[in-house]
Amino acid sequence: MVQGLSLLGAPALAIPAQAQTTDEPVVAVVRLAEAADDPRAAMSEAFGQDTLENGKFLWTDGTTEVDRLALRLTEQLIYAYDDDRLVAVSTVSTGRAGHETLPGSFKVLAKYRRYFSKKYDNAPMPYMQQITSYGVALHAGRLPGYPASHGCIRLPDEFAAKLFEATKIGTPVLITK
Repeated sequence: MVQGLSLLGAPALAIPAQAQTTDEPVVAVVRLAEAADDPRAAMSEAFGQDTLENGKFLWTDGTTEVDRLALRLTEQLIYAYDDDRLVAVSTVSTGRAGHETLPGSFKVLAKYRRYFSKKYDNAPMPYMQQITSYGVALHAGRLPGYPASHGCIRLPDEFAAKLFEATKIGTPVLITK
């Protein structure tokens, strides 16, 4: 089952019902979706570039808060916002075939600076930020330049550490194709 929303002419956003784990008001979800409409243009405006080499990230000096994240699976990029301003962008590695990272609207449910996977051979997951009840998380990890994880969102080490400090439990995370 897919639910869509369109508000005041905003583009419709389809979110699989099973992936909807947020009880944020519809307006908050729409605001997050609108901010993610053209993140490459925002990236170019904020940082003077619209591409990133694998394993790299951009972070605005002085940024201490991130109030929402938008991940684009096809781009393997995550965009971090504070209010309506893009403050950081990073390359990622998401779930590989058979372990795909699902699109949807999520929020940070738990945070652990040091964590080890209970499912996958005690694998280290530094700066882990859990976004689903079934274990999908943002965390530092290997970035080969393509989807390679068991569904988690791997981040460059330094970016993962900065993001961990800048987010809170409840920070919205929008994942789109």
